[in-house]
Amino acid sequence: HVQLVESGGGSVQPGGSLKLSCTVSTTYTYKNYCMGWFRQAPGKEREGVAAIYTGSDITYYADSVRGRFTISRDNAKNTLYLQMNSLKPEDTAMYYCAALNCPNPARYGRWWSEKHRYSYWGQGTQVTVSS
Repeated sequence: HVQLVESGGGSVQPGGSLKLSCTVSTTYTYKNYCMGWFRQAPGKEREGVAAIYTGSDITYYADSVRGRFTISRDNAKNTLYLQMNSLKPEDTAMYYCAALNCPNPARYGRWWSEKHRYSYWGQGTQVTVSS
Protein backbone atom coordinates (compact mmCIF):
# COMPACT_ATOMS: atom_id res chain seq x y z
CA HIS A 1 0.00 0.00 0.00
CA VAL A 2 1.26 3.49 -0.93
CA GLN A 3 -0.13 6.78 0.32
CA LEU A 4 0.88 10.20 -0.99
CA VAL A 5 0.17 13.43 0.86
CA GLU A 6 0.93 16.82 -0.71
CA SER A 7 1.43 20.09 1.12
CA GLY A 8 2.82 23.56 0.53
CA GLY A 9 0.29 25.06 -1.84
CA GLY A 10 -1.09 28.54 -1.42
CA SER A 11 -1.58 31.93 -3.00
CA VAL A 12 1.31 33.97 -4.31
CA GLN A 13 1.84 37.00 -6.52
CA PRO A 14 3.37 36.66 -9.99
CA GLY A 15 7.12 36.28 -9.73
CA GLY A 16 6.85 34.65 -6.33
CA SER A 17 7.90 31.20 -5.14
CA LEU A 18 6.37 28.18 -3.47
CA LYS A 19 7.75 24.79 -2.47
CA LEU A 20 5.48 21.78 -2.62
CA SER A 21 6.13 18.60 -0.66
CA CYS A 22 4.82 15.07 -1.14
CA THR A 23 5.32 12.61 1.67
CA VAL A 24 5.22 8.96 0.68
CA SER A 25 4.03 6.26 3.05
CA THR A 26 4.96 2.85 1.71
CA THR A 27 5.91 -0.61 2.79
CA TYR A 28 8.26 -0.86 -0.19
CA THR A 29 11.66 0.68 -0.64
CA TYR A 30 11.37 4.33 -1.61
CA LYS A 31 14.42 4.03 -3.83
CA ASN A 32 12.58 2.39 -6.70
CA TYR A 33 9.76 4.78 -7.49
CA CYS A 34 9.06 6.79 -10.57
CA MET A 35 7.51 9.95 -9.17
CA GLY A 36 5.95 12.93 -10.86
CA TRP A 37 4.21 16.21 -10.24
CA PHE A 38 1.12 16.90 -12.31
CA ARG A 39 -1.25 19.83 -12.37
CA GLN A 40 -4.78 20.45 -13.47
CA ALA A 41 -6.36 23.82 -14.08
CA PRO A 42 -10.15 24.22 -14.27
CA GLY A 43 -11.46 22.97 -17.60
CA LYS A 44 -8.11 21.56 -18.65
CA GLU A 45 -6.49 18.15 -18.82
CA ARG A 46 -4.14 17.05 -16.08
CA GLU A 47 -0.61 17.61 -17.35
CA GLY A 48 2.82 16.47 -16.31
CA VAL A 49 5.04 19.14 -14.76
CA ALA A 50 8.16 17.31 -13.60
CA ALA A 51 9.35 13.84 -12.69
CA ILE A 52 12.23 12.01 -11.04
CA TYR A 53 13.33 8.45 -10.44
CA THR A 54 14.00 8.07 -6.73
CA GLY A 55 17.01 5.85 -7.40
CA SER A 56 18.91 8.53 -9.30
CA ASP A 57 19.16 12.28 -9.87
CA ILE A 58 17.74 12.22 -13.38
CA THR A 59 14.89 14.68 -13.74
CA TYR A 60 12.36 15.56 -16.41
CA TYR A 61 10.42 18.77 -16.97
CA ALA A 62 7.66 20.13 -19.11
CA ASP A 63 8.86 22.90 -21.42
CA SER A 64 6.50 25.36 -19.73
CA VAL A 65 8.30 25.06 -16.38
CA ARG A 66 11.88 24.19 -17.29
CA GLY A 67 14.27 26.67 -15.72
CA ARG A 68 11.67 27.85 -13.17
CA PHE A 69 10.71 24.64 -11.34
CA THR A 70 13.02 22.11 -9.68
CA ILE A 71 12.00 18.62 -8.63
CA SER A 72 14.01 16.89 -5.93
CA ARG A 73 13.75 14.07 -3.41
CA ASP A 74 14.92 13.23 0.06
CA ASN A 75 14.94 9.45 0.33
CA ALA A 76 15.72 9.54 4.05
CA LYS A 77 12.44 11.39 4.58
CA ASN A 78 10.47 9.60 1.84
CA THR A 79 9.62 13.02 0.48
CA LEU A 80 9.36 14.54 -2.98
CA TYR A 81 9.63 18.29 -3.53
CA LEU A 82 8.77 20.80 -6.21
CA GLN A 83 10.43 24.19 -5.88
CA MET A 84 8.53 26.67 -8.00
CA ASN A 85 10.12 30.03 -8.78
CA SER A 86 9.11 32.92 -11.03
CA LEU A 87 5.52 31.82 -10.82
CA LYS A 88 3.08 32.99 -13.46
CA PRO A 89 -0.72 33.24 -13.42
CA GLU A 90 -0.83 30.34 -15.87
CA ASP A 91 0.78 28.12 -13.21
CA THR A 92 -2.46 28.34 -11.24
CA ALA A 93 -3.80 24.81 -10.80
CA MET A 94 -4.30 21.92 -8.43
CA TYR A 95 -0.96 20.16 -8.13
CA TYR A 96 -0.79 16.41 -7.65
CA CYS A 97 1.96 14.04 -6.67
CA ALA A 98 1.95 10.66 -8.42
CA ALA A 99 4.01 7.50 -8.11
CA LEU A 100 4.50 3.97 -9.31
CA ASN A 101 6.97 1.22 -8.62
CA CYS A 102 9.34 1.97 -11.48
CA PRO A 103 9.29 -0.83 -14.08
CA ASN A 104 12.22 0.36 -16.17
CA PRO A 105 13.99 3.50 -14.95
CA ALA A 106 16.09 3.72 -18.11
CA ARG A 107 12.95 4.37 -20.17
CA TYR A 108 11.19 6.69 -17.74
CA GLY A 109 12.07 9.74 -19.81
CA ARG A 110 9.91 8.43 -22.67
CA TRP A 111 6.64 8.31 -20.74
CA TRP A 112 7.01 10.27 -17.52
CA SER A 113 4.20 12.69 -18.40
CA GLU A 114 1.60 10.02 -19.21
CA LYS A 115 -0.74 10.21 -16.26
CA HIS A 116 -2.36 6.83 -16.88
CA ARG A 117 0.97 5.14 -16.11
CA TYR A 118 0.90 6.11 -12.45
CA SER A 119 -0.61 3.84 -9.82
CA TYR A 120 -0.78 6.16 -6.85
CA TRP A 121 -1.99 9.74 -6.49
CA GLY A 122 -2.20 12.27 -3.72
CA GLN A 123 -5.24 14.41 -2.98
CA GLY A 124 -3.72 17.55 -4.48
CA THR A 125 -2.69 20.97 -3.21
CA GLN A 126 -3.94 24.23 -4.72
CA VAL A 127 -1.53 26.79 -6.15
CA THR A 128 -2.94 30.20 -7.09
CA VAL A 129 -0.81 32.87 -8.75
CA SER A 130 -2.55 36.21 -8.89
CA SER A 131 -1.90 39.89 -8.31
